[in-house]
Amino acid sequence: MNEALLRSLTPSVLAVLVRRGADFAAAEDAVQDALIEALRVWPTDPPRDAKAWLVTVAWRKFLDATRADAARRRREDLVDEEPVPGPAPAVDDTLQLYFLCAHPSLTPSSAVALTLRAVGGLTTRQIAQAYLVPEPTMAQRISRAKRTVSGVRFDRPGDVATVLRVLYLVFNEGYSGDVDLAAEAIRLTRQLAAAIDHPEVSGLLALMLLHHARRAARTASDGSLVPLAEQDRSRWDTRLITEGVAILQAALARDRLGEFQAQAAIAALHADAPTAEETDWVQIVEWYDELGRLTDNPVVQLNRAVAVGEADGPRAGLAALAALDTTLPRHAAVAAYLHERDGDLATAARLYAEAAHKAPNLAERDHLTRQAARLNARRCR
Repeated sequence: MNEALLRSLTPSVLAVLVRRGADFAAAEDAVQDALIEALRVWPTDPPRDAKAWLVTVAWRKFLDATRADAARRRREDLVDEEPVPGPAPAVDDTLQLYFLCAHPSLTPSSAVALTLRAVGGLTTRQIAQAYLVPEPTMAQRISRAKRTVSGVRFDRPGDVATVLRVLYLVFNEGYSGDVDLAAEAIRLTRQLAAAIDHPEVSGLLALMLLHHARRAARTASDGSLVPLAEQDRSRWDTRLITEGVAILQAALARDRLGEFQAQAAIAALHADAPTAEETDWVQIVEWYDELGRLTDNPVVQLNRAVAVGEADGPRAGLAALAALDTTLPRHAAVAAYLHERDGDLATAARLYAEAAHKAPNLAERDHLTRQAARLNARRCR
């Protein structure tokens, strides 16, 4: 069973049902039922056209649920519109669905959460981690969003800023999380950049390309994480770097700076350094200052503390870190790194172990555990 194929087809099938008149919540339920049916049937009886099969089954599931509801009489006309079995048109509806989910009736944060769950394929836990909120809080937010759009016709697409936020979070989860969605996020952002002349769309595309260029060097052969300073830069994709830098320069030249352009500028400075020691940390701190003026995201200040520690020394970095909430994700990891650079190995080892306990995924947890063990071994010599 190709679960990746099912995941890739889900947005397009969902879009077909929405276009045919199903409200979003009911359409999502029907598609989920169709996916369960596919998991049961396909291993022994795979369809010739996977998308057409899913559309047909999902539509029938939707109609069955509609008939069981008191509103069946208001939906009788939909029966005649049931898709005819056979090859489905090769139309990519995913980006359109992102805009539809960013509906004006939802707040931006609710629209992002709903889209990540329904279209991006992320779990509630993953979305909660991205938003730095407890999982039950995010579950309630998604439930409220579904109730808000239940019965709403999706004929008024949302704004670009909300769609960009969704694509950014999907890319981040694909880049560092449990589900590989990075390439899909890049593909959709390329589509958006081709359709909309907007510097922040370009900034996001540049950011994605510059980060993705380093992906091959981010893990060792055993799957363990390789920190940026230790990566083999010969494995970086220079083609993607060149493309990302060119897109960024064109966006910056329009003098309409946004947070994605600022983040891309930081990524470009890392990509431009032949070695970790030659990184222009002073300029990176300046870009983090710009980014801090554009967004109130506390993670920006956490990353800035690292940059300050590199530019002005670990004690300056620790001073910047002291002003931040210690409950921030990866706060302990940053503190451990800065204490290690300052020579306090005991505190660094303790903080690495603490950070490992809070790590959001297995690869990061293993990396931080090894860091703690390495320092403890040094202290015992």
